Amino acid sequence: MRCIKCGHGTYRSTNTEAVELAGGCLLIIRNIPCYKCGECDEIMYTGDVVERLERLTAKAVELAQELTIVDYAKAA
Repeated sequence: MRCIKCGHGTYRSTNTEAVELAGGCLLIIRNIPCYKCGECDEIMYTGDVVERLERLTAKAVELAQELTIVDYAKAA
């Protein structure tokens, strides 16, 4: 896979994302599978990962707490 930002090669990795939800809640998702650019550090997700992230985020909104930390590998 090529980087959509700079065109260089990417490698498989994992990432952690923090998302601020409605009401000031913070959702942290760890171990998200991604592709990282070896040149510019751009992070890219595949379509299926994006869909799972959207579902995890929607579920977190339902359970809204001040801070929620989710391990992607265990929750997806």
